[in-house]
Amino acid sequence: MKLDILAIGAHPDDVELGCGATLAKEIASGKKVGILDLTRGELGTRGSAEIRDKEALKASEILGAVFRENLAFSDGFFSNDKRHQLEVVKILRKYQPEIVLCNAVEDRHMDHPKGSKLVSDACFLSGLRKVETEYEGNPQKSWRPKQVYHYIQWKSIEPDFVVDVTGFMETKVAAVKAYSSQFYDPNSKEPISPITSKNFLDSVQYRARDLGRLIGAECAEGFTSERYIAVEKLDDLI
Repeated sequence: MKLDILAIGAHPDDVELGCGATLAKEIASGKKVGILDLTRGELGTRGSAEIRDKEALKASEILGAVFRENLAFSDGFFSNDKRHQLEVVKILRKYQPEIVLCNAVEDRHMDHPKGSKLVSDACFLSGLRKVETEYEGNPQKSWRPKQVYHYIQWKSIEPDFVVDVTGFMETKVAAVKAYSSQFYDPNSKEPISPITSKNFLDSVQYRARDLGRLIGAECAEGFTSERYIAVEKLDDLI
């Protein structure tokens, strides 16, 4: 299966929080979108890896992704080294995405920038034919995505571009709320963390509305790019 877009997150729920509305919009337009989680989020303050597995599946169904896989790297302790890079390369060569969306380049959680750099490096290595990988016993051909974009997470990083996601926030919020073990629940008896507050859950909406305000739309999601954003003519920009 060849993908148009592969969205990658260090933890289950990173993708939904960072670019869920953008994915929902692209899927609605007919694009094939897959999701890859690097870890099972087993170090999360609430829930468990098994609970988050189920929540991730439900969230991807809400978004309409064609598949979701998990590399089961060690939460908090995975490294940007050859072993981990090659595992990501195998996925890139398997699905051959045109665009990769991945974690924020800088963030509060150390796994986010670490995962960001790991995926970025793997995208480059995946295009080198002398980097040899196999899938199900068969050698894989080299493949490099055309673009690697980074969504924005906890920190308010200034985006290089924004996507108008008006009309798709409801789907995003539903996908985020599929992770019921992780976010605001006034009846929960589990420990409190920075992401369990009502303010954090509300921020999913108000940050999107604020970005939308800046471009004259209802809602938007922001991204940073590793390369210049190119257009053929000035009116390509909205």
